Amino acid sequence: MSQFGRYLEEFEVGATYRHWPGKTITEADDHLFCAITMNHHPLHTDAHYAAERTQFGRNVVVGNLVYSLALGMSVPDVSGKAIANLEVDALKHENPTFHGDTIYAETTVLEVTESKSRPDRGTVLVETRAYNQHGKRVCSFRRRVLIPKGTPENRERFEPRFAKEEPNDG
Repeated sequence: MSQFGRYLEEFEVGATYRHWPGKTITEADDHLFCAITMNHHPLHTDAHYAAERTQFGRNVVVGNLVYSLALGMSVPDVSGKAIANLEVDALKHENPTFHGDTIYAETTVLEVTESKSRPDRGTVLVETRAYNQHGKRVCSFRRRVLIPKGTPENRERFEPRFAKEEPNDG
């Protein structure tokens, strides 16, 4: 079984995790996300409007979808064992993403801090960057995550468990 998340002592300042696989964003992905989040701006949903009235000449993927994908891609490497996501900061949409673009992401650990009040946990500050298939950075953000230490109690709490049916000997 592969690792899902990390305990606090497994993070090293300066470490970079490349998240795999990437995700190709389809028009359907973008329109569904716009519908779910009630963002009906024609830049994202109206191809005719985007072609004739925008500098890009085509629909642009809504930025929060790109951010959400990069965040989601980072979960197995960064916050899979998180107690809580505490803060998101410095979110930047640096270049447009278009239907058919593939997003890849990587995360660098900036800071690891043990809790002063709760000895079984601490916080990790990371920066995640998302790139398109051409290597152009499209999004970046920082987040602070509350992470458990790998104590025996926390390992019991945060490691996966699978229910197994006991064999019937009768």
